[in-house]
Amino acid sequence: MEQEAEKITANLSLTARAYLASLNLPNPDTDRETAEMIWYHALAVGYSPAYLDENADGIRQDWPRIPLPQAKEALIASAALGRRVAGLLDTETPVPGVTAGKIPEELKPIAVFQCLDGSPARPENGDLDLTAGWGHAGKGGVTMPGKGKPVRRDDGAYDIFLNEEACWRNVSEAVWEYTIGGYQVIKKWLSYREKSLLGRGLTPEEVRYVTEMARRLTALVALRPDLDANYRDVIRATYPWQQT
Repeated sequence: MEQEAEKITANLSLTARAYLASLNLPNPDTDRETAEMIWYHALAVGYSPAYLDENADGIRQDWPRIPLPQAKEALIASAALGRRVAGLLDTETPVPGVTAGKIPEELKPIAVFQCLDGSPARPENGDLDLTAGWGHAGKGGVTMPGKGKPVRRDDGAYDIFLNEEACWRNVSEAVWEYTIGGYQVIKKWLSYREKSLLGRGLTPEEVRYVTEMARRLTALVALRPDLDANYRDVIRATYPWQQT
C-alpha cells in the first residue's frame, strides 16, 4: 500500500499563525510563500539602518523586537524586500544583475581586480598571493586580523591590495566598512586567506568572489533608503497584538 506523504508543518507559533490568518493569507502549512513571509519581513526590518539606530539598546541586549504591519499589502511588500536582502546575502546563489547576467554600468567598476602594471595576473609569479598583512596566526591557531593594505583614493573609495603588485580597485567606504555580526565582511574574509595561513595563493575564482562580494554589498547599501522607507511604513500602522 502506498505510504501517505509526510505532512509538512510550518515552523510558526500560534500567535504568528493567528496574525497571518487575520490578514486572510493562505494556510502556511500548504503555502510556502506565506510560511516564509514573517521571516523575510523580519529580515527587511532588521537590515534597515533606521530600525537599527532606533532600537540599538534592545539589539545590544539580544532582544530585538520586530514590528508587524497591520495591512496585508504592507506585509507582502516588506517580505518581497526581505527576499531581495536574502538573495544578496546568499553567496551560494548568483544574483541576476549583480553577480550574473547583464551587470549594470554602475556595478561594473566595483572591486575590479588589476595588476598595477596593467598586465594579466600570473599566479605562478605570485600575483594572486595575499601577502599584504590581512591576517596572522594567534594563540591556539586562532586567526587574528591585521591592518592589511586598504589605500584610500581621492574619491573616498578604497583600493584593496592583495600584495604590492595587485589590488581590487574602487570599493566604496560604505562597502568596505559594511559589517555583519560585528565584523567587516570583506576584511574578515581576507584575514583568513593570508598566504602564510592558507598555504597558497588565491585562485582566480576566489579573486572573482571578492569582486562579487563587493558588488553584493554595494547592492545592499543601495537598498538602505528602501529598507528605511519600508520600516517607516510598518511603524505607522502596526498590528494590534491585543486582538490575538
